[in-house]
Amino acid sequence: MTTPCSTTTAPARTTAPARFLLLGDSHAGCVGGAARAADLPFAGGPVGSGRDFLGPFFDADATGLTFRGAETERLHREFLDSLGARALGELAVPLVCTFGLSAHTVATRQNWDIHRDRHGAVPDAFLSGRLFADLVRATVRGALAFYDLTAALGLRVLAPLPPQRVPGMSDPRVFFAAQDVLSGELAARGVEIVDLRARVTDGTGLQRPAFCQADDTIHGNLAFGRLIVSELLDRGL
Repeated sequence: MTTPCSTTTAPARTTAPARFLLLGDSHAGCVGGAARAADLPFAGGPVGSGRDFLGPFFDADATGLTFRGAETERLHREFLDSLGARALGELAVPLVCTFGLSAHTVATRQNWDIHRDRHGAVPDAFLSGRLFADLVRATVRGALAFYDLTAALGLRVLAPLPPQRVPGMSDPRVFFAAQDVLSGELAARGVEIVDLRARVTDGTGLQRPAFCQADDTIHGNLAFGRLIVSELLDRGL
């Protein structure tokens, strides 16, 4: 079942020029919803689920890319057409993207069982070590390749961190450690991280209910999307 934050949307059609291109997984839905509610012109929306953008998911060329998923590629081309661009490399507005930041998927409990100690916990020393970082990078290698490409194309890219929500299938300590690795990798590629954790979390580091989608365990709500949009505007979008 889709939620208001996970429904793929068509490009926002307004008379004003689009301020940014939005591409991402279901976490991008709240950003698009908040931008539409504020009459902020943009193009894009969610183009798949978080898992779709961890392993290899595109083929690069001199000016951009082709998504391997047929529906994702159709949406990508539709969004670019609405912006008057023939390829991603011709993009004249910033790209707001959530690819690779689905930390709850990376933190799926069973993936880390082999690394647990006799008490059932993944040790701090492992979570802060090189092997853990290498495993996270390998898991999201497709997304990292995407941000390598956007850097090579000279695009301005902003990446909102996901809602700080950890479903039962995921290990919270792995979630937070993996997110630190992911955000560091993106920042190293010139991506601007939009980090609202200080404004939306409680003392445990988890998302406060006021910023959670009520009918699921993963997504942020429209209030969370509004905060992201406000931060994007503060950054000049």
